Amino acid sequence: MDHDRYYRRAREKRANPLLYGIVRITFQAFFHVYFRFKRIGREHIPKQGPVIIASNHRSFLDPFVIACMARRPMYYVAKKEIFLYNRLLAWALASLGAFPVDRGAGDADFISTAKAILARGDIVLIFPEGTRTRPGSLGQPKRGVGRLALETGAPVVPVAVIGTEGVRRGWRIRPHKVRIRAGRALRFPQVDNPSVELAGAVTNRIWPCVMLQWEWLGGLPPVRRVAVIGAGGWGTTLAVCLAQAGLEVELGCRTQEQALALQASRENERYLPGVRLPDAVRVLRASDLSLGGEDIICLAVPAKALPAVMAAHGGRITSRAGVIVVSKGVVPPLGTLPSAFAAERCNARAIAVLGGPATAAEMLETGGSVVVASLDRGFSRQLRDIFTAVKLDVEITADVTGVELAGAAKNVAALAAAAAATQAGANVAGAAAGKVFAEIDALARVRGGRPETFAGVAGAGALVASVVDSGSRNHRAGELLAQGVPAAEIDHALGQGTEAVDAVPLLASAAREARLDAPALDGLAALVEGRIDAHQWAATVTEPSRPKRSRPVRAA
Repeated sequence: MDHDRYYRRAREKRANPLLYGIVRITFQAFFHVYFRFKRIGREHIPKQGPVIIASNHRSFLDPFVIACMARRPMYYVAKKEIFLYNRLLAWALASLGAFPVDRGAGDADFISTAKAILARGDIVLIFPEGTRTRPGSLGQPKRGVGRLALETGAPVVPVAVIGTEGVRRGWRIRPHKVRIRAGRALRFPQVDNPSVELAGAVTNRIWPCVMLQWEWLGGLPPVRRVAVIGAGGWGTTLAVCLAQAGLEVELGCRTQEQALALQASRENERYLPGVRLPDAVRVLRASDLSLGGEDIICLAVPAKALPAVMAAHGGRITSRAGVIVVSKGVVPPLGTLPSAFAAERCNARAIAVLGGPATAAEMLETGGSVVVASLDRGFSRQLRDIFTAVKLDVEITADVTGVELAGAAKNVAALAAAAAATQAGANVAGAAAGKVFAEIDALARVRGGRPETFAGVAGAGALVASVVDSGSRNHRAGELLAQGVPAAEIDHALGQGTEAVDAVPLLASAAREARLDAPALDGLAALVEGRIDAHQWAATVTEPSRPKRSRPVRAA
């Protein structure tokens, strides 16, 4: 379909006054009743003359909602594909002030059409993000709005709308509170053929004003400040990554001595040698962190240390912050998942966990894949954007249980493989790792985990990375177990904690409570607890299992 006639119509004709008036009155009444519609700042939109409305974009309803802020018509862009559906819809949209735009392309027709509309003294509505952005905080603006403001000299009114993203579920429109707020108009001098840099600078002046309206309405603010509790390998790595993403980071150490040493050397020689802390990372003792003003708080401590950390800091975590739990394994003494344990002891607005095959040191050198799991889609999107900015491959999922248990499973499987390989070779090592991993997978499914999580990057991918990494803590812990070192002495021998050793007995207990048959996990727990030696355990891994007695099935 030829779009030129729609451009010509928008340039040469105004919206159909009868159709526009009927639709506006009908929609406005419907919005007030069904969406409890609230408009703030209407007085900031000039009643005459050219105006550019710059707004965030969450829903297909946004143009109709924003149009209720002014009594005169607003002209807005719609993706060109909509005009291809059918002629009647295309005619109706054009009569209501819409004209097509090719998203993702430098569209000269859009600019010339918008300039013509403004030249005759009408309003143009622009969504600088370029497409709908949902959920989470606002997206990044394109510089077209800055270029248009400079070339026309028209005032720009920053507008934010919130709530429209929640009105649609499939084809059903459900009641949901919608609010919109306009700020004071911004004015810029008219410039012919502005440079790309100048257009970008003006856009960067406009967009924070839109963000201000968005945050005033209660929208999710962008991430600016992060606190990391725990200055081990993972905590330090996260601090470096987050600083590289342009955030202000506070790294909380367990002791004042560790904090002073890191402040002086700017290098974590024990856990992450060779990596210098960026200047944006401020090192403090954990108790001195100002958690009340942080946007994200990372809990980068072992699972067994989580009770002490939450007892000390959980009450200071406010509803402003989202929490990332990096702890692998389960929390003693009940075997609680780390995210659930943290959620019960703080008022964070959202909880997320990290999984995947990325190891701390290698992630900074060569990149890696991480899985972000959270029930809050907006928080997941924020974290994806942050980690993508530092060149990491990011997957997001809502399967928090699956990702956490997959992280525990890959550590336990690495422990089992190393212990079995030391005693009986590769065949038994493979059997031990595979059986333990499968039994924890079964536990995850009983608890609501998704099968694809264990089959994907968070499960199988992380398992392969852990087993082949001969220098990992869990691999070395397995070798020490096979050599007869008691589990209680392994942390001291390695100089750092091993999540798998602590998790095995708790996971075996959880499997029994779930009435799951987990002989490999039970045997590994017996080895960790010292009830059998490594040779006896290795012999049981490939021992033929007895066939289960089947019950006769009676016909109904």
